[in-house]
Parts: sequence; structure tokens; C-alpha cells
Amino acid sequence: MNHLKTYKKMKTTCLSKIQQEDNFKALCQMTTNMLDLEQGSLASKSRKRALQVPRMVVSVVSNMLDETHYNVIAKGINRDRTLINYYVNMHKSNYRSFPEYRDLFNKIFNSYADIKNSKRTFEDMLHLRDHLRSNGVRNSDNKQTTISVKSGKVGVDVKVSYRDFSNQLELITLAMTNCNYKLVIK
Repeated sequence: MNHLKTYKKMKTTCLSKIQQEDNFKALCQMTTNMLDLEQGSLASKSRKRALQVPRMVVSVVSNMLDETHYNVIAKGINRDRTLINYYVNMHKSNYRSFPEYRDLFNKIFNSYADIKNSKRTFEDMLHLRDHLRSNGVRNSDNKQTTISVKSGKVGVDVKVSYRDFSNQLELITLAMTNCNYKLVIK
């Protein structure tokens, strides 16, 4: 029985990690576009100040707004997890005493927050359920696991079989592309 709980926790973590990676990639893409940097430059080994400051800002913004795990951030910018910890811990000091950091942080934070706020959030369960159904998401007659979709304060459980799990997960992800949501596997 204990192994089942561990397995379910691992599945939830993996799914959450995928969402965090996608959000972090989008944030890095937005930052490189805003600063006219070369694609993938945030993950390069360069120690130039023009790349160091955006790396610090992207790390802190992602951790603050999306609660992205340090390991996901570190993998995204090709750095060690302990450096991300340093960036987050030094944010207050950098913001107070480093004008270049402060200006860039405000610019990236506000832009990313605007994007997140512009995404659709569902007000009630019926609208969320209808949206999922209109995009092909269906409950399975042979329920073996559940995918919980949460948007805002409401959530819907989608009952799926192991056979249909990946198809339903893909449909949910596509249906919720322009929405604020979180997925949990139960």
C-alpha cells in the first residue's frame, strides 16, 4: 500500500514538472525576445553581464510566479541548482542595490504577470467541464485513475483508463492551452 502512495506522488510530481518546464521555456523565450538576445543564449556558458542579469531575473520571476522548482530552472538555463538558490536568496539585495537588475526585473515580472493574468480562468465547474467536453475530453467507463484539472478555484476530475490515459492527457493539455490550470493525477 505504501508503494502505491509513492507511485501516485511520483506521477503528480512528473506532471507538475512538465508544466513547470513548459512555463519556464516560455518565460525564457519571452525574455530573449524582449532583450533581443540570441535564441538559447540564456542556457549558454557565457559569463557576460548581458546574459548573467537576465538569467538571474528569469530564475527569480519563475520561482516567484510559477513556484518553479530550482532543479527545473537549473536545467533550463544549464546551471547548477545551488546557483538558482543563490539568485533567489540574493533577490532582495540585488533589487535594492543593483539598478540594472531592478529595471530588468520590473520589466520581465510585469510582462510575464500580464501574460499569466490574460489567460482564461474558469469561474465555475460547469464551464470548465463543458470546455473540456467540447475539446474531446471524456470520462472512461473503466476508471483506473483520475486526472484532476484545476483552474482558479474550481476543478474537474476526469476518470480515465490506463489505456486511454495519454490520449486524454494530450486532449486536456490542448484544451487548456490558453488557460491558467494545474493538473494532478490521483
